[in-house]
Amino acid sequence: MTSPAPLNGIQITQPDPVPVRAILLDVEGTTTPIAFVHEVLFPFARTHIGDYLRAHAGTTDTHQLIADLEQEHANDMAQQHDPPTLIDGPKRIESIIAYVQWLIDRDRKSTVLKSLQGKIWRSGYVDGSLKAPIFGDVAPALARWRSAGLEVGIFSSGSILAQQLLFAHTEVGDLTHLIDYYFDTTTGSKTASNSYKEIAVALSRSTQEILFISDVMAELGAASTAGMQTLLCVRPGNHFRSTGPNPQIRSFDEVPLPAGAAEGLQEPVGRDSS
Repeated sequence: MTSPAPLNGIQITQPDPVPVRAILLDVEGTTTPIAFVHEVLFPFARTHIGDYLRAHAGTTDTHQLIADLEQEHANDMAQQHDPPTLIDGPKRIESIIAYVQWLIDRDRKSTVLKSLQGKIWRSGYVDGSLKAPIFGDVAPALARWRSAGLEVGIFSSGSILAQQLLFAHTEVGDLTHLIDYYFDTTTGSKTASNSYKEIAVALSRSTQEILFISDVMAELGAASTAGMQTLLCVRPGNHFRSTGPNPQIRSFDEVPLPAGAAEGLQEPVGRDSS
């Protein structure tokens, strides 16, 4: 393995000096303040769970959501996590609501929870109740990277729907035209190196060609183990016990375009329309 190779002055760990062809971004604490997720989105979902489930009670989608929640509840019971009891009969929905609130309180990285939250947030974004703040350097960087021919993608524990809604309804407008692809926990855990290998396969790229930027060291470690280049994003409001060995940035302005970034690129990956 070679020593870390510099990217126009920034030391980025990589097995080989391969030019960056795609940039993969975390959301919470990287493009968007952590406070928005925990102080706005989570409480909004928590408040509107019952309204959503009752309004869509007869749909196949909601029946599947509830079935998936019941399965997750069974797993929690089996692992003795002591979740709220699910009750049969007229109070079934209320008990489901209590369980979902319990999951939210624990910030559970649950695919079914993230799916439900995304559906609830959609109504808030559509009616204007929700508008996503992003750090000021994000939109210019996305435009700069795309203009240079780099692919730009998102990997978040939030559902693909939630990601698309957030970037479609930011305080500076719709940014989805600057994002080529989205990945969520259906690909795998963000702290599992295989997830990053799967993303590289989906993009038809080597992991070394992808730069992953996140504020979570466990995610950066997994991406680095998979072979990706990595940067730790240090933002206002982020708290670190230690930043470890990760090369750091405080703004996307500190990520210069790699030499030859626009050379030899494949067609950008189409956005997921789901």
